[in-house]
Amino acid sequence: MNESNQEYIVISGARENNLKNVSLRIPKRKITIFTGVSGSGKSSIVFDTIAAESTRLLNENFSMFVRTFLPRVPQPDTDAIENLSMAVIVDQKRLGGGSHSTMGTITDISPILRLLFSRAGQPHVGPVNLFSFNDPQGMCPECNGIGRRLGVDMGKAIDMSQSLNEGAIKLPGYGVNDWEWNMIMQSGDFDPDKKLSDYSDEELDQLLYGKAKKVQVDFGGKAMNITVEGVIEKFTNKYIKQDVKTKSERTQKTVMPFISEGPCSSCRGARLSQAALSCKINGYNIADFSSMEVGELIRVIREIDNPVAAPIVKSLAERLQHLVDIGLDYLTLDRETDTLSGGESQRVKMVKHLSGSLVDVTYIFDEPSVGLHPRDVHRLNELLQKLRDKGNTVIVVEHDPDVIKVADHIVDVGPHAGSRGGTIVYEGSFQGLLEADTLTGNHMKRPLELKQACRQPSGKLSIRNATLHNLRNVSVDIPTGVMTVVTGVAGSGKSTLINEVFLSQHPDAIVIDQSAVGVSTRSNPATYTGIMDDIRKAFASANKVNQGLFSFNSKGACENCQGLGVVYTDLSFLDSVKLPCEVCGGKRFKEEVLEYKLNGKNIAEVLEMTVEQALEFFELKEVVRKLQAMSDVGLNYVTLGQPLSTLSGGECQRIKLASELHKNGSIYVMDEPTTGLHMSDIGQLLGIMNRLVDAGNTVVVIEHNLDVISQADWIIDMGPDGGSKGGQVVFEGLPTQIIHAEQSITGKYFM
Repeated sequence: MNESNQEYIVISGARENNLKNVSLRIPKRKITIFTGVSGSGKSSIVFDTIAAESTRLLNENFSMFVRTFLPRVPQPDTDAIENLSMAVIVDQKRLGGGSHSTMGTITDISPILRLLFSRAGQPHVGPVNLFSFNDPQGMCPECNGIGRRLGVDMGKAIDMSQSLNEGAIKLPGYGVNDWEWNMIMQSGDFDPDKKLSDYSDEELDQLLYGKAKKVQVDFGGKAMNITVEGVIEKFTNKYIKQDVKTKSERTQKTVMPFISEGPCSSCRGARLSQAALSCKINGYNIADFSSMEVGELIRVIREIDNPVAAPIVKSLAERLQHLVDIGLDYLTLDRETDTLSGGESQRVKMVKHLSGSLVDVTYIFDEPSVGLHPRDVHRLNELLQKLRDKGNTVIVVEHDPDVIKVADHIVDVGPHAGSRGGTIVYEGSFQGLLEADTLTGNHMKRPLELKQACRQPSGKLSIRNATLHNLRNVSVDIPTGVMTVVTGVAGSGKSTLINEVFLSQHPDAIVIDQSAVGVSTRSNPATYTGIMDDIRKAFASANKVNQGLFSFNSKGACENCQGLGVVYTDLSFLDSVKLPCEVCGGKRFKEEVLEYKLNGKNIAEVLEMTVEQALEFFELKEVVRKLQAMSDVGLNYVTLGQPLSTLSGGECQRIKLASELHKNGSIYVMDEPTTGLHMSDIGQLLGIMNRLVDAGNTVVVIEHNLDVISQADWIIDMGPDGGSKGGQVVFEGLPTQIIHAEQSITGKYFM
């Protein structure tokens, strides 16, 4: 494109958060990648300035009435932003939605599938809604379209290797000589000394599921009529059909261990009515289609040869192909959306936009490479290029060198984090970045080295014959006292193996993941790590007053804003306005509290300090230790009073890590801890992991980042691919050995 025709989004004087009067020109209809250390100000430019202003301007086009339902976006702190187009923000917020929201419903593939069956399925059942498990006419009447029901956990309720006299029935009330046990004996139908495994099918059915019947029995010489019913039948009627939660707490405690959730017995987990399930195409019903992996489903769909269905088949194949292209071919349409990882959620959202026909839009992505194995990054890059080639402006916040390579334009923000960041340290091409003397440029040039001297394990924790989800009878040992990295392409079974199987066997492990740490504006790093208590005590003893005064949630709160620091003014149909409280000036405390000083600073000034500044200020041993831990995990730039609700997923994970660092002799499980970390911060993270191991802990990390994998003491590589093509251990061993592992996709990236 001729340079003179190039249009730009022009930003002048951006001052949001830590930005220092930043002015920028971002080329339109190109891929621009923003990079730089965590906390440098990338998100402040991309999300808090560009995305916020674009959303605000778009919302202004709606009527006053509609605007009352839209989230309020404040005007960013800048002199001017010009040439904006509509922004579509594709972030990593997990897709919630509960049990009724699935991959099929969120990608709009399920409605097309329902249409296909209502037109081409045999026998013909009727309208489209009869194939929806969210519609009263289509859902299975037994489980209301959830597909799962509470039932008796047979493994815990019955021991088939014992006889009734030996106590084969483990349910409460059926102990040998208990009342219920006596009733069974009195009925005279069962041999008390025969092992249950030797019962005939009829006998077992009668014992467990027999319907209620009257039996005449002899009690102390008197003939009495009693009602006897099958053991499981009675338990189900008593505790499952009448919700167990309505029973006393004591009953719940004794009964709950025997109840588990399993597939609904009527629809076998398919969620639909029998009529809908009887309707088939080429021998498959709609539930069969929904439970196939997308890669397999696309093949089956293309084989449908029915002229009526041709346009539907074409539309389905196109949407499914998008899922395959982005590397989600291992997912099924019935997968519940709240079980997807952050990276998977983001890629599902991308697919929605790919099949859209809007052009000249600004697409904004937040670290789209999260959760992607190096092998799949090229698929992501192709997607970004497709969006650009349709005539869109693509803006990406990213740390992955392989994604940065495809940028048409790069903006490197820095030089460091927090108050030492907020300026542009480089703008231009990828080649120019390699020659620039910035943290990003320097780290891009460094070669990858495999760890040579690995620690010897002190023992092992074994996983045996795991078959959950796609795991294929996996047995593997996790060495103790070393750092193990579990890797493999997306969908290969890493999370299932560690987060579900391993953690269920070791519930005392310390789990450090990316879930939010605090949603309220009242919780901050000082309260979360517990240093706030020490700070309040120090202020109280220095000034000989009550320590409740130094809490903005208690006695010290400014009465005008209740310690929030801001006052919301509701202007009915206009935007509600958030203004700093004029009484305390946003400091959250009463005037008289701010008179009390500790080493010359008042409490509000202390909460405005960054971790780095607080480290220089405090001498209290306990406070310094916790601050040092936050500094070690790369959170130097966060202020003590910053609301936790404003932290990113990666920052949440690092603050959890900081608060758990002092425990020794434990198992630590980390889920992609490099999320949101710049290349230069990863060395620091590795330092912490190594320190944990040296202190006698066992560290297990799920990770795609090659720097982290290369520095492991032991690698477990899952694969060979995702979904049904995964679920096996393709390599376990030392980093230097993985390059020789034939089946390992990961190994190829170290050559």
